[in-house]
Amino acid sequence: MISRKFTSFLLAFAFFSCNKSNNSISPQIKSITESVYASGIVKSKDQYNVFAKTAGIIKTVFVTEGDSVSIGSPIFEIDNTQVSISEKNAALAAANASYASNMDKVHDAELNLGVAKKKLENDSLLYYRQKNLWDKNIGSKVELEQRELVFKNSQLLFASAETKLSDVKKQLKLTSDQSQNNYSIGKSLKNDLIIRSDVNGKVYKLNLEKGEAASPQLPVAVVGAANVFVLELNIDENDILKVKPGQQVFIRMDSYKNEVFEGEITSVDPIMNERTRTFTANAIFKTQPQVLFPNLSVEANILISSQEKALTIPRNYLLNDSLVTLSDGSKRNVQTGLMDYNIVEITQGLTENDKLILPKQ
Repeated sequence: MISRKFTSFLLAFAFFSCNKSNNSISPQIKSITESVYASGIVKSKDQYNVFAKTAGIIKTVFVTEGDSVSIGSPIFEIDNTQVSISEKNAALAAANASYASNMDKVHDAELNLGVAKKKLENDSLLYYRQKNLWDKNIGSKVELEQRELVFKNSQLLFASAETKLSDVKKQLKLTSDQSQNNYSIGKSLKNDLIIRSDVNGKVYKLNLEKGEAASPQLPVAVVGAANVFVLELNIDENDILKVKPGQQVFIRMDSYKNEVFEGEITSVDPIMNERTRTFTANAIFKTQPQVLFPNLSVEANILISSQEKALTIPRNYLLNDSLVTLSDGSKRNVQTGLMDYNIVEITQGLTENDKLILPKQ
C-alpha cells in the first residue's frame, strides 16, 4: 500500500507540474473511475477436493493427473477387508432370511389352520346335531354340554391358528426387510470403496499412490471442469459494500505479464472469513485466456463507478478526506465523490481557478 501511495504522489506530481512554478496546483477536469482492489486465485469451474468415504489402503489407482473423467468415473479403489466381509455376511443373511426361503414356515401355519378349520366344522356339526336332539327331548344335557365345550374349544383353536399364520407372515416379512436393508447398507459401504468423480472434467491432482492410506479427513484428489475457469477474489471488509454482481473486473496475472483481461462479478459470498477479515467474490472471464491452471494467483480491480468529466485533485492534496489547503495557507472544507489510487473527485468546495498546496501532515 505504501508503494501505491508513493506512485500516486509521483503521478500526481508529474500530471500537475504545469502549475508548480509557485508550488501550487489547480483542480482539473478529468475522467475518473473508482475501483476496489482484490487479490485471489483462478479455479476450475466445479473444482472440488475429493474425499474418501471410508478409511483404508489404496488398492487401485484408475487415473493419472490430467486425465479426463465423467460423473461416476472411478478414481481410486480402497482395500478394506472388514467392509468386504460385512457385505458378504449381509448378503448371506439376506438370502437366508428372505421371504421365499422361509415359505415352509408359512405352509406349516397354513396346514395347521386348515386342520383347525376342518375340526371346527366337524365339531360345529356334532354340536348342532346334539342340540337338535335335545330340543326334541332326546339325549342327555351332559352330552349337549360336552359337545358345546368341544365346539367352543375348536373355535378358539381356529382363531389361534389364524393369528399364528398372520404372525408368521408379518415376522417373515419384517426379518426379510431388515436383512435386505442390512444388505443394502453393506453394498453401499462396499461401493464407497470406489472413489468416483462427481463432475465431468479433469483430474488436476492425485494426493495418494497405490499402497498409501486414505482417510475421510484428508482429500485424495482435486477434480474440476477441464476448460472452464472462474475467479475467487478476496475483498477487504471495508470495501465489500461497494461490490455487487454484474460489476466489471479488470484482471492481471503474473502468467500473462502486461495483459489485462476483463471479467464480471457473478456472486458475493454472504459470510466473512474471520481469519483474513475478507469476503469472497466470485467472477468469470468475459474472454478467457487460452491456457489456464487452477490456483494461479490474480490481482483484480473491480470497477465501482466512473465519471467522464469530473473536477479532480491529487489524493495527497486532500487532508482527512474533507480538507484542502489553499495557496494562502487557509483551509477549506470540500465534498468528495469518486476516487482512485491517484486522484479524487471534488463535488463541492473548489473551482478550476482555486490554487492548492500540499497540506502539512
